[in-house]
Amino acid sequence: MKSKFYIMLLIAFLLSLFSCKNNTPKTESEETYQKFMPEWAKDAVIYEVNIRQHTKSGTFNEFTQDIPRLKELGIDILWIMPIQEIGIKNRKGTMGSYYSIKNYTKTNDEFGSLEDFKNLVETAHQNGMYVILDWVANHTAWDHVWTETNPEFYTRDSSGNFIPPVEDWGDVIDLNYDNKNLHTAMINDMKFWITETDIDGFRCDVAEMVPTEFWNEAREELDKVKPVFMLAEAEKPELNEAAFDMSYSWWLLHGMNQISKGEANVTELDSILNWEKKNFPIGSVKMRFTTNHDENSWNGTVFERYGEGNLCFSVLCYTLPGMPLLYSGQEAGLDHKLEFFEKDNIDWSNIIYEDFYKSLNKLKKDNPALWNGEYGGDLKIIHSSKKSPVFAYTRSKDDNVIITILNLSGNDTNTTIKIKDKNATYKDYFTGKELNAKELKNLDLTAWEYIVLIKE
Repeated sequence: MKSKFYIMLLIAFLLSLFSCKNNTPKTESEETYQKFMPEWAKDAVIYEVNIRQHTKSGTFNEFTQDIPRLKELGIDILWIMPIQEIGIKNRKGTMGSYYSIKNYTKTNDEFGSLEDFKNLVETAHQNGMYVILDWVANHTAWDHVWTETNPEFYTRDSSGNFIPPVEDWGDVIDLNYDNKNLHTAMINDMKFWITETDIDGFRCDVAEMVPTEFWNEAREELDKVKPVFMLAEAEKPELNEAAFDMSYSWWLLHGMNQISKGEANVTELDSILNWEKKNFPIGSVKMRFTTNHDENSWNGTVFERYGEGNLCFSVLCYTLPGMPLLYSGQEAGLDHKLEFFEKDNIDWSNIIYEDFYKSLNKLKKDNPALWNGEYGGDLKIIHSSKKSPVFAYTRSKDDNVIITILNLSGNDTNTTIKIKDKNATYKDYFTGKELNAKELKNLDLTAWEYIVLIKE
């Protein structure tokens, strides 16, 4: 279902790359952005919740019982995949896609009642966490209520028939945002979840397939109800100028996939990070991830894509500028592609990476150099070469300095890391070992080794 979308996304990205490569962010955009970014997100980590697969019952109530564990893990934002009633007409599989919505304001009976979801949100808030709901604004199910009450909301072919937005998305039909009444109806349905359940924002599916004009309007109207946090499944700079706090870092994900397979060298990361810095408004946040529901179900597990480099790439995501994402089961070493249209339980018998991610989450909160957006530290790449698999960089904020050194290959290597402060001493966050400037000039790294140094 996602394959053609990725091709469209790549084309859109390349167009934006060529059109924006010589531009610098607008001062007005920067100021607009920083006015509404919630301060509570400054050191946040986000967790994508696949309600259907997260627990044996696949219900709100059983997931709610897991919230205290996720709080202990260090999670701040729960992104809940779509929870609304799923369409029956042209449904894929037995249970259908979460992203084929029949009614925007009705919960899927499979997951539980509206009251059950309210309890989930309240429990998250009681644990000092925030909840954002996955929102599918680009399309609906074939049997959505609007197909009867407001057929003018939809795109039609030359014969007047409803059509999918992408050919192989056969279980959904495209919405037409030329109709301004659709804007109002969609925003009203989004407001419903804020007023009725007190959620804190939205993750917006295929956001760049929906006009930016709509998102700007929606953000302004939603903030009147409650200041919200908005995440775009997109990598389009203009979306971050007014509508969205955070967007995907697809290019980084694909770059990591290529590096892990030996199809690209580490200098690909230089290109990605430089493009982000030049084109996105200052203060906007990139979401960093090694997996999510699409990657896991359609493109493979982290073990299939990264092999033994899985944790090394996670360290990269946690220490680059941006907010790290964990997906349901990632901390338990999710080692199979979850079925998308069927029930497929996650195995929680051994939460093998719980301590690893708990330590990374603690590091992020404890050290302002790793905070998000303008709250975090500046990035400086200190080692990147086509001839070396080592990627190293610093993040610094006031007196807080972090040096990350990554061997992004399956071979042992030796490298030289040059730092300006010759008298500084650093401690490896994971091992406690102390290193000084002299020792960094002749550093041996094992395959996929990661070192995160904190200035003493």
